[in-house]
Amino acid sequence: MKKLLLVISIINLLLFCSTVAVEAQSDAAERRYRAGIQLIREGNYEKAKQELAPLTERSGGGVVPYAYFYHALADFKLKNYTGTQLVIRQLLERFPDWEKRNDAYYLQAASYLERKEYDKGLESLSQIIEASASLKADIAKLESFHFSQITDVRYLKSLQRDFPNNRGLALALIDQIQKTSSDKADLELSDRLTNRFGIPAATVVRKTVIVEPDAPRDAANLPTERNRNRGYFNIGILFPFRVNELASTERARTNQYALDLYNGMKLAKTKLQSEGITVNLFAYDVDNDTTKMNEILNNPSFIQNDLLFGPLYAEPNRLATEFATQNRMVLVNPISTSGELIANQPMAFLAQPSLNQQALQTLNFAQSLGTGKKAAVYYGNNRKDSTLAATYLVELKRAGFQLIEAKKLVADTEIIKLTEINTPGHVFLACSNEAIGPKLLKTLSARKVAAPVIATASAFDFNKAPLSTFTRSELYLVSPDFVDNQRSEVEAFNNEYLEQRNLIPSVYAYQGYDMVLFFGRMMARNRGQLPGRSQLKSDGQTDYLISGFNYTTSNENQVVPIVKFEEGRFVIVNK
Repeated sequence: MKKLLLVISIINLLLFCSTVAVEAQSDAAERRYRAGIQLIREGNYEKAKQELAPLTERSGGGVVPYAYFYHALADFKLKNYTGTQLVIRQLLERFPDWEKRNDAYYLQAASYLERKEYDKGLESLSQIIEASASLKADIAKLESFHFSQITDVRYLKSLQRDFPNNRGLALALIDQIQKTSSDKADLELSDRLTNRFGIPAATVVRKTVIVEPDAPRDAANLPTERNRNRGYFNIGILFPFRVNELASTERARTNQYALDLYNGMKLAKTKLQSEGITVNLFAYDVDNDTTKMNEILNNPSFIQNDLLFGPLYAEPNRLATEFATQNRMVLVNPISTSGELIANQPMAFLAQPSLNQQALQTLNFAQSLGTGKKAAVYYGNNRKDSTLAATYLVELKRAGFQLIEAKKLVADTEIIKLTEINTPGHVFLACSNEAIGPKLLKTLSARKVAAPVIATASAFDFNKAPLSTFTRSELYLVSPDFVDNQRSEVEAFNNEYLEQRNLIPSVYAYQGYDMVLFFGRMMARNRGQLPGRSQLKSDGQTDYLISGFNYTTSNENQVVPIVKFEEGRFVIVNK
């Protein structure tokens, strides 16, 4: 048990006890509950269970679910993981809507992982929706510790196939492939996973590390003002280029997405030059390394940047954000959809729409259809799907919608309750499993449910699915990275990129191009600073490859393309 406590903060017992409002049904029950908690504090777990067990037999709520939870925690401390699982199962069956159910699923997952029942542990973790920041950190540590102990690449691949959207599992698989495998298929898999999750394998925790506080930067050595009248703008690119891994004769593997972003940015620089806007790109090789990040920030020349893109990792990004705020320097995160990165950070921007923004814009579109105030919501088997669905449910409630059904779809779409009679005004599907979208459409069609379906584009495989899948009259896809390859601007970019790089551009290349083009133009309008809110948008400009930008109300991009298949092509329907 000691090894586990080194890497996870299982539950902060003292804090938890102080914040729980115990609605005891009698003074005796409350005294017994308090006694059980005190015994857990003292490490007397068997006696704690004896005090708490009778409380679990009481009817009603109040103290009862907490008694279950701490009984399970006592079993966990005693390494009675079967007991933990049994008690948590009873808790969740009796109180499925308990306000602390995320903590229960976390404890259940920890007990499974301790017994190396990884599939069950992953299933428990997938039930956690809208976790707090501290619980998210604990989950990441829990996954990193246990998954890093799996050395069988074949077993990791099997788990990853079953839980394709779990970031911790993907990182562990990338790590083992890079350390042990020379098989081409494995290396290609590692490349795909790295590009998808945006984090190199170096971030996988392999051992317990005591992280000491970073030394404070020497502010006296950093100039506080930049020359705004020099006629050009400096852009710092803080990406994991991993220069030591590059080879001139082969395509880089684990960092290809970073190179694609940068290559797109270089083409945007040329475009801006044709408009009379001179920008200089300065590339900094920043991995998940706070020491290296501090070295860069301490370099006196770094202050001469006007705009920063990156870093892509949490701790270096935190340091860079502090620096940018202190020095009134714009910082843009290219790929994250987490609104937490810009919360209370006036100089930090998201190039991508956050999950909150995606939910809000999707609901705005659903309301524009005028199909009534009833909705059904379905979501896939990973945290991103469930988080998006949970956010959408909040927005539905705020807008006064009646919810007919909300359910997780893992494989079988026949479990939904919709019928021709019980039909909502629209159906929303948030899913990253490419097989679920077509299955849901088939089920709805068989039941003659004619409601509009709004789904994330990730719920479909556009390379394998027949076109007939998308010809349903009212199927709409939420596609933040949508690129219309039939547009002349996109065709011209593709040709130029292919000529220069001998590669077909990825979506990252499009993103890099658009970001530098937009923020470069915005900086040029106001002599090195961003203009006012009302001007922070790309309305009327058609040369962006994806869908443009809008920061008129917040520092996250409010442009969320929703597309529909019409006349042989996908078109944006919510401009």
